[in-house]
Amino acid sequence: MAATIVKVQHKGQVTIPLRLRTQAGISEGDLVEAVFERGKIILTPKPTSDLSAFPNADDEYTPRQRRIVDREIAKGLEDIKAGRTYGPYRTTEELVTSIKAELKKRAAKRRG
Repeated sequence: MAATIVKVQHKGQVTIPLRLRTQAGISEGDLVEAVFERGKIILTPKPTSDLSAFPNADDEYTPRQRRIVDREIAKGLEDIKAGRTYGPYRTTEELVTSIKAELKKRAAKRRG
């Protein structure tokens, strides 16, 4: 495990290198716990349980767009209830095979 040297900036800010953020599963906006232990500063990613920290559809869509989204979700749920679904698939290969077969059926319907 190679050490990475980072510089402490104004107001104590440090940039955690991308490689380390990726390894730790840390993304922009994530919370980390900082503790001083045995002469070291340890940062630990902390999942947020505060749902208000996450954007929701009300923040992203107009009321008209929200009604359209809700209608399409309702259609999808009706499809599920009626058994108009595909899968489940155990592997991605099964999924791809199913998609290709469905595309062939649809193409044959158009020709015939």
